[in-house]
Amino acid sequence: MAAYDLKSPTDWSEDVTELTALGLGQSSTVVDIGAGTGSFALAISPHVGRVIAVDISDAMVDEMTSRGVTAVRAGFLSYDHTGEPADLVLSRNALHHLPDFWKTIALERIARILKPGGLFVLQDLIFSFEPKDAETAISNWLDAAPTDPARGWTAEQLAEHVRDEHSTYSWLLEPMLDRAGFDVEDRWFSESGFYGGYRCRKRLA
Repeated sequence: MAAYDLKSPTDWSEDVTELTALGLGQSSTVVDIGAGTGSFALAISPHVGRVIAVDISDAMVDEMTSRGVTAVRAGFLSYDHTGEPADLVLSRNALHHLPDFWKTIALERIARILKPGGLFVLQDLIFSFEPKDAETAISNWLDAAPTDPARGWTAEQLAEHVRDEHSTYSWLLEPMLDRAGFDVEDRWFSESGFYGGYRCRKRLA
């Protein structure tokens, strides 16, 4: 698990500052879907009332539990939320495991977890380049990959992701978010065109 964190490190300090500035506080409920080793859950937990970390992997759930995180073994399509509706749902590097048909179902389920006006933060491998530029974009992405798998995702691993996973274009994902009942408040994309994020708010009606 330590190797997992080293390979995919995240400093959540800016995210926590931003989310608390947006209104998260000691009465807030947070759900992290695809929580991995629980790094976000641990970072946000001092600032909110309740955090539920959700992951499909038994090993990840065991790791989070050992760290004192409230963890549930489930995924986008199987997590059943109980208690107060969530003020925030966050998902990092997990939605791409689902084909687009199931992404839409997952996003609607996330919307049902949230209270009206609640936040959904999505960070994932998202294609923001044009389809006509795909060959060049992929080639450049693979060329820039590290050769040491301990330092990050190698070209071989990234190529496997493009072949076997279900990352989608931003211009396909955004209508899914809209259809699920979200308004996009902020978006960002990496220079490579392969990574991005959205901060969305569940519509009041």
